Amino acid sequence: TKTIGEQVLIIGVGNTAMDCCRTSLRLGGKQVKVMARKPRGYFKASEWELDDAEEEQVEIVVNHSPREFVINDGQLVGMQFDVFEYHVDDDGKLQQELIGEEFFPCNDVILAIGQETAFPWIERDIGLDFDQWNQPVVDRATYQSTRAGVFFGGDAAFGPENIIWAVEHGHQAAISIHRHCQNEAIDDRLPFGMNLASTKMSIHEWSFSNDYEGANRRQMRHVDLKERFNQLNIEVEMGFSAEQTTIEVERCLNCDIQTVFTTDLCIECDACIDVCPVRCLTITENTDEPTLRAALTVPAQNLDQPLYVSAALPQTGRVMVKDENVCIHCSLCAERCPTGAWDMRKSTLLIPYAVDEKTAKWQQKTA
Repeated sequence: TKTIGEQVLIIGVGNTAMDCCRTSLRLGGKQVKVMARKPRGYFKASEWELDDAEEEQVEIVVNHSPREFVINDGQLVGMQFDVFEYHVDDDGKLQQELIGEEFFPCNDVILAIGQETAFPWIERDIGLDFDQWNQPVVDRATYQSTRAGVFFGGDAAFGPENIIWAVEHGHQAAISIHRHCQNEAIDDRLPFGMNLASTKMSIHEWSFSNDYEGANRRQMRHVDLKERFNQLNIEVEMGFSAEQTTIEVERCLNCDIQTVFTTDLCIECDACIDVCPVRCLTITENTDEPTLRAALTVPAQNLDQPLYVSAALPQTGRVMVKDENVCIHCSLCAERCPTGAWDMRKSTLLIPYAVDEKTAKWQQKTA
């Protein structure tokens, strides 16, 4: 559509809803509201998308669940919503309580919510089987349906996932389609899996900048609020300036380059502990994990991130402990260590690709 009513309701609160509400403003909407069933902490939209929408005066209404469209004389005049209060119970589950209802007038409603897949164009007598959710039955290894030569992937095959899974499905289905077109067995493929190889680095390769002051993500420049509505196709985000780009790339933690500790070389001089800018290293007595976490130079509070705990050190029998959750891969420990107990290694992720079938080798892809 090229036009829209002045009062617009957007149902849903994901990134698609953010696109819909901001586009509605550009198409002529004056009062645009995003209607959310739950509190803000449960929104699926990215925080910056929400901020950008609110900057453009989009109102986000929380705890309202759509009940029905209200139509007078064949014309949409608004929507009726149930209003809820939410609380977290003793089991940590979100519970809702209906506290009332509310009417919102509108000229247009945009449904920006997940919809179920539908296959009305597929005849049910051509050899395709469907499950109880009306999804095609698909082999999870080859992505072929119950009819040879017909393949599915993404939401249409296994329900809602993210784009990463959809790309993987497409990659695997492409291998099957290629084999099918070559009259080869589609289930004859390289073993699924991956391997991680690491390589020792020389000091000139891992000696990075030593400026590790905390830097937040740069705020990207935006077109002025008044100017961005002049044309529908104006890009709001102007990109980073050269100065912003320079600062932004300095935030990279070089995740493919990791610290490696050799227990037998450590002399417990504490040089690495002194130089660490985030204090993620500690030499201490080995004990149970809760006590160990509390005994670190900075207590390790992220229980989802395992600690690195070395074998007993040769001098005292204590252990070197590293909190991987706060390490910034700066390499200062390796640079400072007088014996080379700390070192840096670059990791490479090895993944099988379709082109490897001719050579039966792994294709390298840097992590």
